[in-house]
Amino acid sequence: MGSCLSSPVKHLSPHDSRPSGAGRSAEKTGSQSIPVSDRLSSTTLGQSVGSSIRNIEDVCLEGQILEVPNLRIFTFAELKSATRNFKPESVLGEGGFGRVYKGWVDKKTLNPTKSGVGIIVAVKKLNPESVQGLEEWESEVNFLGRLSHPNLVKLLGYCWEDTELLLVYEYMARGSLENHLFRKGTAYEPLPWELRLKIAIGAARGLAFLHASERKVIYRDFKASNILLDSDFNAKLSDFGLAKNGPIGGQSHVTTRVMGTQGYVAPEYVATGHLYVKSDVYGFGVVLLELLSGLRALDDSRPNAQYILVDFARPLLVDCRKLIDLMDPRLGRKYPLTAAQQAAQLILSCISVDPKGRPSMKEVVEILEQIAEIKRKPKKSKPM
Repeated sequence: MGSCLSSPVKHLSPHDSRPSGAGRSAEKTGSQSIPVSDRLSSTTLGQSVGSSIRNIEDVCLEGQILEVPNLRIFTFAELKSATRNFKPESVLGEGGFGRVYKGWVDKKTLNPTKSGVGIIVAVKKLNPESVQGLEEWESEVNFLGRLSHPNLVKLLGYCWEDTELLLVYEYMARGSLENHLFRKGTAYEPLPWELRLKIAIGAARGLAFLHASERKVIYRDFKASNILLDSDFNAKLSDFGLAKNGPIGGQSHVTTRVMGTQGYVAPEYVATGHLYVKSDVYGFGVVLLELLSGLRALDDSRPNAQYILVDFARPLLVDCRKLIDLMDPRLGRKYPLTAAQQAAQLILSCISVDPKGRPSMKEVVEILEQIAEIKRKPKKSKPM
């Protein structure tokens, strides 16, 4: 038996707006829409993160948590001007919250400018028919308005006028990881091994930052479509609509409605509604598996036995001889086999059925950085 566990990873100690489209519908539980005036006031913005979030571990020192959101408040007229009246040609993507439009603003003042002048921003506009949209909008402002880290998408501002709810973000030039993994066409060339690891490390650092605070933030919707890439393929987590404060007072979990996306949601959360910090780690393991295999977490086009990627891949991850068959053929075997084996072992740890058996995201970052140091051996040239 060629077990991949024979070459263990060294543990150094005992985180596009389009939906994933991965076959089945998201497991989001709807709620009744409540008038904005009854839900929000200037005093509620920024309270969800909690003033107790202070202590950031070494892995996250480049991030910070602000006392209050430092956001530009846009008028609806300004965003209408920036996006050219939300014209269809400027649509960047669409999700459950609503459409995302490309807009142009001045780099310093963020005032709207004409196309081609200033910087591009992404403007997310709430679909009036979205049931969950109001809660997600508030959560986005509360969390992302105060969390600052190189691996989190920067929220620049928001608009709240009557029933109009909008969010303004930095523009991520290369779109979502999901598009690069699963879309075909010349715009999406296959990602090489080194770039996949870079993206995985960046996303892991973002999650580690969220988890390292005193009052841990549980992201709750980690998936490939929520990992956006800038022009240099730096990964940043987006869409904090489902984010939630973690347990306090020595508690191990919080109990809440099951929300997230099928295929990425941790089994203990689905079964009990108990949400752990390490429920995010499970989702990370699924995305890392997608990066290795080039396969979606869920896919109706695959045979029934292969529909759920985690179940199908688990026995292949354990056996080194079978692992090669699981690896994305678009990699062309241009990766260090030892690195792939250690990545497989890390995935198995992350998708452990028992949350206690999963590594912390700080450990995940450290392990991925070790894996990235493993270089591919050059092929020996044939004798003349």
